[in-house]
Amino acid sequence: MTTSPTSPLDQIGGEAALRQVVERFYDLMETDPAAQSLHRLHFRGHGVDHTRQAQFEFLCGFLGGRAYYKERFGHMNLSDIHAHIPIRSADAELWLTLFDTALADCSLSGPTVDKWRTALRRAALSLVNEVPDWRLDHPT
Repeated sequence: MTTSPTSPLDQIGGEAALRQVVERFYDLMETDPAAQSLHRLHFRGHGVDHTRQAQFEFLCGFLGGRAYYKERFGHMNLSDIHAHIPIRSADAELWLTLFDTALADCSLSGPTVDKWRTALRRAALSLVNEVPDWRLDHPT
């Protein structure tokens, strides 16, 4: 009898651990003055509360767990999800830095997390685009 391998989601501690990372990430985004440029990208659209849930749902499927995001939206295409958002290299790097901080704050490390970081880096950098920056009524 063979046992099925555990998913990366299982290896990091399941949905509870993922929820903790996502919540920490968005807490940092909302409170760290250095992250204001990322936070402002959420002023248009559905806002940070919606994004917290959508991020959890997306990453759950991304890490081999239940594909909540795909169940709700019918796809998991990152380019389509972010096509309307002006994302610069500095935004992608800041996003990755905040996510690394969230992972560290949640005491997640090891080979599975390293593979996750590599995949996130590749994904974040692939989203850098030429969409014109938004003019917002909110301060930047």
